[in-house]
Amino acid sequence: MTSPAPQQPDRRALDKEIFALAVPTFATLVSEPMLLIVDSAVIGHVSTTSLAGLGVAMSVFSVVVGLSIFLAYGTTATVARRLGAGDRAGALAGGLDGITLGVGIGVLAALAVGLAAEPLVGLYRPDPAVAAEAVAYLQVVAVALPSVLVVLAATGVLRGLQDTRTPLIVAIGINLTNIVLNVTLVYGLGLGIRGAALGTVLAQTTGAVVLARVVLRGARAEGVRWRWHPAGVLAAARTGVWLVLRTASMQVTALTTTAVATGMGAVVLASQQVVQSLWSLLAFALDAIAIAAQAIIGRYLGAGEGTLVRSLTRRMVGWGMLAGVVFGFVVWAASPLYVPLFSPDEAVQQQVLRVLVVVALITPVSGLVFVLDGVLIGAGDARYLAVASMVTTVVYVPLAVLVGWTDAGLVWLWGAMCVWMLARAVTLGLRARGERWMRLGADAL
Repeated sequence: MTSPAPQQPDRRALDKEIFALAVPTFATLVSEPMLLIVDSAVIGHVSTTSLAGLGVAMSVFSVVVGLSIFLAYGTTATVARRLGAGDRAGALAGGLDGITLGVGIGVLAALAVGLAAEPLVGLYRPDPAVAAEAVAYLQVVAVALPSVLVVLAATGVLRGLQDTRTPLIVAIGINLTNIVLNVTLVYGLGLGIRGAALGTVLAQTTGAVVLARVVLRGARAEGVRWRWHPAGVLAAARTGVWLVLRTASMQVTALTTTAVATGMGAVVLASQQVVQSLWSLLAFALDAIAIAAQAIIGRYLGAGEGTLVRSLTRRMVGWGMLAGVVFGFVVWAASPLYVPLFSPDEAVQQQVLRVLVVVALITPVSGLVFVLDGVLIGAGDARYLAVASMVTTVVYVPLAVLVGWTDAGLVWLWGAMCVWMLARAVTLGLRARGERWMRLGADAL
């Protein structure tokens, strides 16, 4: 007598679980690049030079924050696995270790960036006027780094606990506060680009305090205290090493893109800043399902539900690609309406409009890539992600350098970005088809 075939999970039930986490995450993530877009619009109406300077400064700042994203991603995976295995207290203890690590890294990063602002900006070889604006912004905004990293780690804890609503509320509060402060400080008090940086510092500090209090309250309810645990902090650091390498490789692509754009002049660099702001909005929006995947996949692998993990992965990949089609079309179709808001410079506007056609074409593939990245992060497959990221970076950098050498323009630079994204789709797709990443149990990271 043959045993009955295993029952397939109901699609509606899968979708309900996915979107319960993804929708609040979507709103949270979209609110973050909206802040960058507002900064770009506010500074863009000060001068094209200030906008170009913001682009260079934000590239440096984004590298530091990007390298620290493991505080959110690694913490989410650790907390979710322990939660899935039924150890909520252990999950919160691991989360507090991640926050402690974030404080330490944030203080060191703030000192390093603040003191080395001039040489860091000099790596991009911008015009002297652009460099002055970039340094002015970077020296002030560096003070926000400890708070930014605490926000990352605390958000990772809450996501691992399957709570994406609290980070949404706090993120909206941070960004609304930041917008009001930036407009007031830049225009009202005439502080220019320094005012935008100061607004970011004040808003991020407030958000860090609020999120840390939420996590601490939950920990106390489980009898967990926030203490210095060297072993736990070192474990959190070890978990993040491969994620740091993954992110570092990706940051090389971002730095290369900005450096090549810088070499093409202030108009191209200003255009790249606008496109990068819009791309960040798209990327964060597509990342909503990916981050839901980190929490969901981690929890079900911790609970030993391998079959359900497969079903959820397939479903999330489908939704990610569909979101890419929709978002890409909207960004392209609406571009004549919103692009003029970023800069009154006609040359900048025309550059941006041309590049957005390329961006729209690659967005569906990006949806696939982001979801698979989230699945593998949630599974703790960080070593493979690091190696794959380095390989795809090696594909991209020579193409970008060739674009700069031939002065082919911003459209071709984003064409090279398309090749990079396709390479990521191949490497992640091949891994996801196999079984080696599906390690079950709470201690499989």
